[in-house]
Amino acid sequence: MITKQQKIGTGFGAHSTAGDVLAGIDLTGTTALITGGYSGIGLETTRALAGAGARVVVPARRPSLAATNLRDIPGVETHALDLADLDSVRSFSERFLETGRTLDLLINNAGVMACPETRVGPDGWEAHFALNHLGHFALTHRLRPALSPHGSRVVTVASSGHFLSGIRWDDLHFRTGYDRWLAYAQSKTANALFALHLDSLGADNGIRSFAVHPGSILTPLQRHIPREDWHAQGWTTEDGSPAVGFKTPQQGAATTVWAATSPLLDNGRRGGAYCQDCDIAEPATGDDMLIGGVKPWATDPTAAARLWELSSELTGLNFF
Repeated sequence: MITKQQKIGTGFGAHSTAGDVLAGIDLTGTTALITGGYSGIGLETTRALAGAGARVVVPARRPSLAATNLRDIPGVETHALDLADLDSVRSFSERFLETGRTLDLLINNAGVMACPETRVGPDGWEAHFALNHLGHFALTHRLRPALSPHGSRVVTVASSGHFLSGIRWDDLHFRTGYDRWLAYAQSKTANALFALHLDSLGADNGIRSFAVHPGSILTPLQRHIPREDWHAQGWTTEDGSPAVGFKTPQQGAATTVWAATSPLLDNGRRGGAYCQDCDIAEPATGDDMLIGGVKPWATDPTAAARLWELSSELTGLNFF
């Protein structure tokens, strides 16, 4: 079987940082938008792109915290946005479009992990699926008019968490019993499938799309998980340090930045790929998330098209 999930030999790897990836790349004159770009790997992504000359827009659920965290980075602006609220997505997008700016890079980075059961919106959507997937689906659609016809990239941050679940077609919102890890896993599979189908629809108009697994990194993303669970799951050593195989936030941001800027991805056959360690990921041969790779349910074009149609029905949006 021919697959786009084959390494291409980039010269970078698991230990590369966002700064390494951007060495020699000048992003002056480009505009990037990064959801959640004020915390964890999102903050490092913002720092790296701004350092390379990009103007970076950071929409945030906590805009005052975003402004504080980003105050020392030139070329960054913050705005209010709650991805779990489709009215907020519409309002932010309309304000951005009114500026007339072109958007060269859209990085769907924000997310929640293993949070307590939470329902959002009038229909009581499950929070992981609503925020991690549907909010970014809606944002990308709303910002479609700003995406550059001369070439833009949409990068969506997925995770090896997708190993735990495909799309639960019969119970997307966990109406019959909630599991925080399966809810997170489903949303990360959705991120990968969204990137795959977006590329198939946008490629002819210069829009290329990629999903990335940033690696295992300890950041505020894990705020809903007790520290004792970190150690029980092998994430930390006895002294609380990250376990072997975990990345720093600067290394965690590298694959996102690589997928957003690498000329190696200009090859049209690579669009829609799931990326890892600053390269295209290969199919997973086991279940070790630290080794990673990508499971077949996250690269299935039929499932991607089905999820797109379902997401369009739920959000009322289909601008592609």
